[in-house]
Amino acid sequence: MTTVVIIILAVVVLALLALVLAPSAGPAGTGRLQRRFGPEYDRAVARHNGDAKAARKELAARLKQHGRLDLRPLSAEDRERYQTRWARVQEKFVESPGGAVAEADHLLTQLIHDRGYPSHAYDDQVAALSVHHPRHVEGYRTVHALAGREPADGTVTEELRAAIVQARGLFNDLLSDRTVDEAQPQHQRRKGGRMATLVRNRPGRTAGHQRTAGPARHDGVTGTPTKGGA
Repeated sequence: MTTVVIIILAVVVLALLALVLAPSAGPAGTGRLQRRFGPEYDRAVARHNGDAKAARKELAARLKQHGRLDLRPLSAEDRERYQTRWARVQEKFVESPGGAVAEADHLLTQLIHDRGYPSHAYDDQVAALSVHHPRHVEGYRTVHALAGREPADGTVTEELRAAIVQARGLFNDLLSDRTVDEAQPQHQRRKGGRMATLVRNRPGRTAGHQRTAGPARHDGVTGTPTKGGA
């Protein structure tokens, strides 16, 4: 009987040691970082020439530095103002694709600042956004890289159009307060994201009904009619 007890205790101790020492058990574990960062994880691995260990170290450092930012909410008036300005960016694309992308970059930078993300260094901005918006931060990188670039042919125009569409994902997240938060249960994140979408897309806004009807206008990016014909 004593031998059996010793064997059982040894197995338990070994199991506990395995849990403590397993790479995925800590904050920098592969599985946890992959779930947290999604496409950013693959991007980091590629930037480190396939060295997953170096990528995990970098992402863990980002998470430690930017994981607990004191983000500021936006008022309803600020959200409406930003939505109006973004609609103008999309309309501007018809006449000046490069100018529209530059304006989108400026608008996102201002929104990032207003939400409380780092505002003094572009690299710090991207690092913080990659922690809280890993699936849409690439849109900010793209518009920032292409800002002010006027197309010489249709191919470049489509590249600029794709940049605007991609950046819209981050823009929507920043307006709706959606972030990646591992401490929040997944079903609550889904519920919160859906509710933010419903509020953002709710019909029958009073301001819209008070506007005088005019000729329909469409944004230059998706062909969607703009609100109130303006």
